[in-house]
Amino acid sequence: MKVLVTGGLGFIGSHTVVELQNQGFEVVAIDNLSNSSLSVLDGIEKITGKKPVFENIDLREKAAVQNFFKKHHDLVGVIHFAASKAVGESVENPLLYYENNINTLVYVLQELTSLPQANFIFSSSCTVYGQAEVMPITENASIQPAMSPYGNTKQIGEEIINDVVKVTNLNAISLRYFNPIGAHPSAEIGELPLGVPQNLVPFITQTAMGLRQELSVFGNDYPTVDGTCIRDYIHVVDLAKAHVVALQRLLDQQNLEKVETFNLGTGTGSSVLQVIQAFEKVSGQKLPYKIVARREGDVIQAYANTDKAREVLGWSTELSLDDALVSAWKWEQKVRS
Repeated sequence: MKVLVTGGLGFIGSHTVVELQNQGFEVVAIDNLSNSSLSVLDGIEKITGKKPVFENIDLREKAAVQNFFKKHHDLVGVIHFAASKAVGESVENPLLYYENNINTLVYVLQELTSLPQANFIFSSSCTVYGQAEVMPITENASIQPAMSPYGNTKQIGEEIINDVVKVTNLNAISLRYFNPIGAHPSAEIGELPLGVPQNLVPFITQTAMGLRQELSVFGNDYPTVDGTCIRDYIHVVDLAKAHVVALQRLLDQQNLEKVETFNLGTGTGSSVLQVIQAFEKVSGQKLPYKIVARREGDVIQAYANTDKAREVLGWSTELSLDDALVSAWKWEQKVRS
């Protein structure tokens, strides 16, 4: 069975390609390499013994998307990761985010819904909840105004999907994930941001390697256990496996609604300082950091209620924060060696 993974050489996309191939799926990966590298294909091949079919396509080019689907008309599903994903950058450059995250979704759905099987897994985000009022966050939590253009693109993306399923053959699952971290235990693939990292863990590992002088902690005056923001950090391998489970649910026609939504997290919140301390413990590295001003678009805390994913999808995390940090550090050391 052939599956398209958009953004397939990115951080989460590449790990999902691995899990799909491990389950026997034939994978076609699309990526425009704006935040990834062709070398990821070699890493995937080393882990699974097979290189996915790869197409270098920018999904903002409608004609290219149309041509791709003409060529690959035997797809049974699409897992859609391709999107810009940095909260801070989206505040500074909102139009880039609306073009890249909304237009590409529309173009893919237009082509997918013309196929006999239109099964769609959407890479959504806990940012759709805005500053949630109650922790842990359930799927039924009210959708608050987005705190950033990035979060807004995920809200709009879900709204588009909800409208499309009503009038087409589309069946979809939106996976709202919290904070993916870590790397494949083989250290063949991992998170490799271009330029200055926008996420905490790659900034930690780059600082520990000496690439960054010190880590910036954005604010220590939040109403939390130690004043720093709290997030739900999920190992990327656990997250990748959830996408395969969700796709299989659609292929087996087990979905109870045309579009279903699941939170993907560990159910546990960790503060920025707690993550730093955990990294220092597992790596034996002392991490220089400084407290700086709060960052626009950051919510105080966000961690998942994972009951629905466990009970309905039959999925739950198996790997810990320490596991994720060990794998991220192993990956960073390999990349810089």
